[in-house]
Amino acid sequence: MENIEKALEKSPQELKELRRLLYGFNVGAPLEDLEISKEAQELSKQQFDLKGFRFKAKEQEIIKPRIVRIGLVQNSIGCPTTEPVLTQYMAIQDKVEKLIKAAASMGVNILCLQEAWTCPFFFCTREKYPWVEFAEPAETGRSTKFLQGLAKSHNMVIVSPILERDENHAGVLWNTAVVIGNNGNIIGKTRKNHIPRVGDFNESTYYMESNLGHPVFQTTFGKIAVNICYGRHHPLNWMTYGLNGAEIVFNPCATIGDLSEPMWSIEGRNASIANGYFVGCINRVGTEHFPNEFSSGDGKPAHKDFGHFYGSSYIAAPDASRTPSLSRVLDGLLVAEVDLNLCQQIKDKWGFQMTGRHEIYAKFLTNYVKPGFVPQVISDASGHF
Repeated sequence: MENIEKALEKSPQELKELRRLLYGFNVGAPLEDLEISKEAQELSKQQFDLKGFRFKAKEQEIIKPRIVRIGLVQNSIGCPTTEPVLTQYMAIQDKVEKLIKAAASMGVNILCLQEAWTCPFFFCTREKYPWVEFAEPAETGRSTKFLQGLAKSHNMVIVSPILERDENHAGVLWNTAVVIGNNGNIIGKTRKNHIPRVGDFNESTYYMESNLGHPVFQTTFGKIAVNICYGRHHPLNWMTYGLNGAEIVFNPCATIGDLSEPMWSIEGRNASIANGYFVGCINRVGTEHFPNEFSSGDGKPAHKDFGHFYGSSYIAAPDASRTPSLSRVLDGLLVAEVDLNLCQQIKDKWGFQMTGRHEIYAKFLTNYVKPGFVPQVISDASGHF
């Protein structure tokens, strides 16, 4: 099945109500479609999915609308993993350049690419070479220089998740997102806070958890943060970006259907609701095959592929509305026009931050991390348990 929307078309009389239940209403109505530029339409004929939507906020008397266009890019790799490293990288770069060009024609202000966009997701193999040759310095690497030119020429902030080679610290590797400003400048970088140890996600063979905290980047267009992949399973991770003032949090991922697909549409949307910001969830697409078999101590036979990366990128709003997803099988560009005023309006409505009782959880967690922590469990005094 390509996506939910195709299946729903079989029941047109119930489609509106089904959409409300699935995607919520934004300011009391279904999301509006965003006009697709002719240039983007032409580029999408090269086999990528293209969708656009508009999120509104209530009109206010004093504060003017804060309109920003967000873009998410999902893509498959461009050639077999047996090709030379630079050949593989250039094949992906060519794909991404077309998608960014389409985003620019749609007026995108802030665009985020998928996790480790510059390479196949080779971390399942546990092999070091040739794969670590995809790593690059965050500030001076080939992909950063490439995107700096595009960011400047298109007046676009670009979030670029890469495999970083930290030349100032013995060349260690990090799973990093570089935030490139709309003038081609580097605003900063952030790193993956939580590293999976599940199935074939053998990422701790290559890099460890971030040492950069939960930075929020003040851009020309709004305050953004990047919660990389596995961090979406950790509610406190999402919360901290919100408490630091994020208005948009991107979640660039690489995850497969057998493991996480039932969770995918829930976690980012819930984070958006709970924390009062927009969330952009991006997942790569396709099945990547590697030269050598690998296994991960999970009882499965040795194999050469990770599984199917199911795409399905989407954008969620703090009022519980969300876009339909991009394709499960095609490269894609999702564009959403948002009014950032919606973030504060929903915070005012629900009061989650006001009623959060952060002080009692801070006290609990301070005690919890101590070796002598004792859980607060009250036993039945009668002994019948």
